[in-house]
Amino acid sequence: MIPSHEPHLVPGTERGIMVVVVGPSGAGKDTLINLAAQHFAGRPDVHFVRRVITRDGDAGGENHLSVSDGGFVSMEQSGNFAVWWEAHGLKYGIPAEVSVALSKGHLVIANGSRSALHLFHAVFPRLKVINVTARPEVLAGRLEARGRETHEDIMARLARGPLTVRGDYDVTELDNSSSLEEAGRKIIKTLSGFLAQIG
Repeated sequence: MIPSHEPHLVPGTERGIMVVVVGPSGAGKDTLINLAAQHFAGRPDVHFVRRVITRDGDAGGENHLSVSDGGFVSMEQSGNFAVWWEAHGLKYGIPAEVSVALSKGHLVIANGSRSALHLFHAVFPRLKVINVTARPEVLAGRLEARGRETHEDIMARLARGPLTVRGDYDVTELDNSSSLEEAGRKIIKTLSGFLAQIG
């Protein structure tokens, strides 16, 4: 049985800033997070979260800790997650250890989900959201290139909902429709601005 989906309140996180990167499939979240991680490599005050996911470790994409459904439930019951949620048949967890970095006044960046932002908001007092998007035709082209869905399925997916973030959050919109280099500069500039707010 899956335990209550209530977030664990993390004390002492007021000094640092938690950044959640969200966006639809095909927007390039993983790629931009990886670019930012390379740029800030060696900075002790910038942390990129390794998520816990009930997905095979060799599934591609982000570097995550792969666990079974049972292992995930056990971790949640033991208080190992600051936030966790379910999406597309998988469970995702943000390790509770992020509170240590935040209590030191550091910047923590996590790959998140628009549907889970209310959980992040309940836990982290200083929450920033980066919403990575792209024009619908660009998203469609990228998704078609993956070869996982038909053109009709992709267009139906894109028509299901808006690309914006709903809710009262501090959101920075990042359009990744053009070159990766330009979008990479945007996310690095945005994260640098958040760092300056901590200082």
